[in-house]
Amino acid sequence: MKRILMKHLALSVAAAALLSGGLTACVPLVMGGAVGGVMIANDRRTSGAQLEDEGIELRALSRIRSNVGERVHVNLTSYNRQVLLTGEVPSAQDKQLVEQIVTRVENVNSVVNELAVMGHSSLRDRSSDTLVTGNVKARLLDARDLQSNAFKVVTERGTSYLMGRVTQREADRATAVVRGTTGVQKVVRIFEIISEEELASRQPAPAKSQPAAAKPSGS
Repeated sequence: MKRILMKHLALSVAAAALLSGGLTACVPLVMGGAVGGVMIANDRRTSGAQLEDEGIELRALSRIRSNVGERVHVNLTSYNRQVLLTGEVPSAQDKQLVEQIVTRVENVNSVVNELAVMGHSSLRDRSSDTLVTGNVKARLLDARDLQSNAFKVVTERGTSYLMGRVTQREADRATAVVRGTTGVQKVVRIFEIISEEELASRQPAPAKSQPAAAKPSGS
């Protein structure tokens, strides 16, 4: 059953990427954040939650496109049914409308609305955010006391948003790492805090060593 779910998830991710590309070509909507994404393997979400997050992003973007059209630039990231909205909209009314649309999407538990009321960011600004996110991920990877794939990173206009299911220790350590990254102007944490015990229970059990074979006694 788990193998089937993971296969389904991989297909969903591929389909999502294709559809996201199609949406982005027509209107400035981006799935999975300005630059985001986590490795499917070792994700701390259940397989079902990962599938639901992909579905949430697809449905939400489609509904935003249908209701708001091209006047907004919305980056949408769903992690464990919590949706982060970043980007730019022309008015406070549009900001509220986008949040209402996403809130009504099936399986959405909560929405963090970080949309800015301003003109669309430039290609140069978005490229800079992409570079910053890459630097953040590299710093998290270098931090040996952190599991870098437990974090989802989205950067918008120099602000890095951190999502994930992490312990308080991991949250504080990652925040310190990201704050020291070149180009990061601000860090916003949107974590789901879990206990150290829950984290330990999710770690794979160490492989048991096999007893050495007895040597035949000499004659």
